Amino acid sequence: MKDLYSLPADGARFENFCGGNLGGEHESCVEVGAIPGAEAAFAIRDNKPEGAGLELRFSEAELNDFALGWARKQGLVF
Repeated sequence: MKDLYSLPADGARFENFCGGNLGGEHESCVEVGAIPGAEAAFAIRDNKPEGAGLELRFSEAELNDFALGWARKQGLVF
């Protein structure tokens, strides 16, 4: 796959995954969006102002591996 950071993410639709904080404007959220025009590539960003403009990018396989590994490490069952 091409360098994911060279792909434009303009037009990506991000979905919030929130929790573990007070709610409201101080809620801790991570936003995940598919990178338009890329096959199975995603950008992840923090929603807080200090994280504005910063992203991590993953292929679908990398993101799935991370999510499953994290769930296993935390003992989560789904």
